[in-house]
Amino acid sequence: MPATSESRPHKRGSGVSHVYETLRREIISLDLPPGAIIDEQQLSQRFNLSRTPIREAMVRLTAEGLVTTLPNRATMVSQIDFLNLAQFLDALSLMYRVTTRLAAPGHRAADIAAIRALQEDYRAAVAARDVVAMLEVNRDFHLRIAEAGGNRHFTEFFARLLDEGMRLLRIYYSSFHDALPTRFVDEHDAMIAAIAARDADGAERLAAAHADQIARQIRSHFAEDRRQTPGMAV
Repeated sequence: MPATSESRPHKRGSGVSHVYETLRREIISLDLPPGAIIDEQQLSQRFNLSRTPIREAMVRLTAEGLVTTLPNRATMVSQIDFLNLAQFLDALSLMYRVTTRLAAPGHRAADIAAIRALQEDYRAAVAARDVVAMLEVNRDFHLRIAEAGGNRHFTEFFARLLDEGMRLLRIYYSSFHDALPTRFVDEHDAMIAAIAARDADGAERLAAAHADQIARQIRSHFAEDRRQTPGMAV
C-alpha cells in the first residue's frame, strides 16, 4: 500500500511545518475542539515522526495561543475565552477601524492590488464553502489592509487578535451553516473602494459596521445556545 501524506517520511524542517499546519487547520476549524487532549505519542505515530518535531510544532501552536500545556505536562487545545468575549470583540472592532482608516491615506498602488487579489481569493473560498480557506484568507485580507496603513505596532497587535479570533470566526461562519451571505462579502469591496479613494472617514465607518455585524452575529449565536442549553456560561 502506498504511503499516505501523513505516514510518508519528512525532512525535519518540513515535518515540523506539516504537523504545525495540519494541527492548526484542525484547531481553527474546530475539528479539534477546545479542551481536546493532544497526545504526542499518537501524533508521532500519525505523522511518522519522532517526538522532537512534534514538540517543535507544539511550541509554535502554544505561541499562537492555540494549545496549552497543563501543570501535569499534558497538552490540550486551548479553551476559547467566552467570559471575556465582550472585551475581545471591542478590541477587535477598534483595530478594524484604526487599521482601515490608516490604510486610506497611507496605501500605495501595490497595496490596493494585493488587497483586491485577496478579496477575490476570499470570494472564491466563500463560493466553495471552504471554511478553512475563508478563515485564513479573511485574516490575510485584514492584515494586508493593516500593513498598508504603515504602523508596525498596530499590525502586530491586530495579527495577534486575528489569530486569537479565528475560532470565533469559525463559529460565525457556522451560524450561517458555512454559506456566508453575499452581502457580507460585498462589505469587503466597499472597504477597498473607500481605501482606494483615500476616504479615511468612510473607510473607518465601513470597517466599524463590518466588525459590528460580526460581533452581533456571534453574540446572537451564543444567546441562542444559552436558550437551548440552560446554564451555559458565556
